[in-house]
Amino acid sequence: MARPAFRVDAVLVQAVIAGALSFAHLHDLAAAAGQDGWKAWAYPISVDLLLVAAWRRLRSEGPSRLAWCWFLIALFASLGANVATAGFLDLAHPPAWLRFGIAGWPALAFLGGTLLAHSHSNEAPDPVPPAPAAPEPTPEVEREATPDLRPESVAAAAENIPELAPAPVAPAGPPVPAALVDHARKLADDHHARTGARIDTDTLRARLGVPPQLAETIAAQLA
Repeated sequence: MARPAFRVDAVLVQAVIAGALSFAHLHDLAAAAGQDGWKAWAYPISVDLLLVAAWRRLRSEGPSRLAWCWFLIALFASLGANVATAGFLDLAHPPAWLRFGIAGWPALAFLGGTLLAHSHSNEAPDPVPPAPAAPEPTPEVEREATPDLRPESVAAAAENIPELAPAPVAPAGPPVPAALVDHARKLADDHHARTGARIDTDTLRARLGVPPQLAETIAAQLA
């Protein structure tokens, strides 16, 4: 069985009743202070709109002294009207301060609404400085001892050298730290998993941020 599209909300009904009573009290207070006709109906609208604007500012931008100040002013105006119409004031002969407050309310409400609508903070947060780039690894060049080039030494060394199988040719280029090679291997595996092809030297150099010669040496070690 389908549920009805419209459901009565007790909180909404309570809000409508409270708003209607507050609206009527503000109208009666404004009319007793000499604001007759449409002007007496405009006062409760002005108070409620200022209250809603301040509350919306608090909900959207967080707590602020400006929003709390105008929210309390509008709440005091609404609550004061409810109390004043309960017999605490002689509305047949309203005091001078009440007539003064009712007459000055439009200017006060206009000021509050303008400040709430156009006083957004223009201060941008301080930019976060970028993290310093990691220095490029400096290849360490090993110094080799100067060989003895005297004829006797060269001949003796030639006689003592055994015939060995040709050693594998090491890739030319500066030595590469093992940690950098491992990182490059991870990048190559990730590239192969995403594209299905081996990573080329230019892409590897761009991903690592190393010089071309060092990138070629690393690519040769990954082959």
